[in-house]
Amino acid sequence: MNLPANLKYTKEHEWIRVEGDVAFIGITDHAQKELGDIVYVDIDTLDKEVAQNDVFGTVEAVKTVSDLFSPITGTVLEINDKLDGSPETVNSDPYGDGWIIKISIANPAEIDALLTADTYGELVGA
Repeated sequence: MNLPANLKYTKEHEWIRVEGDVAFIGITDHAQKELGDIVYVDIDTLDKEVAQNDVFGTVEAVKTVSDLFSPITGTVLEINDKLDGSPETVNSDPYGDGWIIKISIANPAEIDALLTADTYGELVGA
């Protein structure tokens, strides 16, 4: 299983990559495998503040719809527009082109409390 060490993770299977004062958020390789073929990504929180652990959108797979939970508090700055026409990018490149949102970082301390790659790997049995 692919678990980049430079990312932080949540128990709900989101990852976060910090770049300066913003963060990219997506779902983990484990999550996309569990969901199966992703057919739609629905984010309705652009320009809205979301609190840590709040739902910021959903991903729809062939067999289920799953909520997406924000790992941190911040304002959703951007939605990955590539996913409109190619939601399957979340399956093929979950940590790269398959990122879902870009968010401002309201409280950097929240990031420190997230899971490391090793801890998340233990959680999912990687």
